[in-house]
Amino acid sequence: MLAKGPDPLDVMVGTRIRIFRMHCGLSQSDLAEKIGVAFQQVQKYESGANRVGASRLSRIAAALGISIGELFEPSPHKSPDSKSPFHLLAEPDALRVLKAFARTKDPRVRRAIARLVESVAYQPPKTRLSMAHPGPVKRGQRRRRASATLA
Repeated sequence: MLAKGPDPLDVMVGTRIRIFRMHCGLSQSDLAEKIGVAFQQVQKYESGANRVGASRLSRIAAALGISIGELFEPSPHKSPDSKSPFHLLAEPDALRVLKAFARTKDPRVRRAIARLVESVAYQPPKTRLSMAHPGPVKRGQRRRRASATLA
């Protein structure tokens, strides 16, 4: 018998638990302590690897200050396993970036932040070798100092 992956609904509920937990500023250990389980169990709930029972779901919702229903409300037009914007908030540091962006009031600064993040996201990672050794130096040329190129 083939092992099947986690159910998409369990993954969606786990993702929403993670988003609400991060929004509350709780670590996995903090949430685990509030609901009476080990932090590894919270990791399994958030990944969808383990289903959350009804009584535990009630404790999680209470610890996060939300209703149980909020853990089950998918986007009305998307399937639970799609890459919706809400799902993207579960990415590490995404909520931090969004909160900082929301505190920025100047529209020009907001556009600059968006352009910066987009430009960084689209650039291929530079290898150490290409950064340390920019290429051959032709005869009679000197390498510029790093401080001269940064000025």
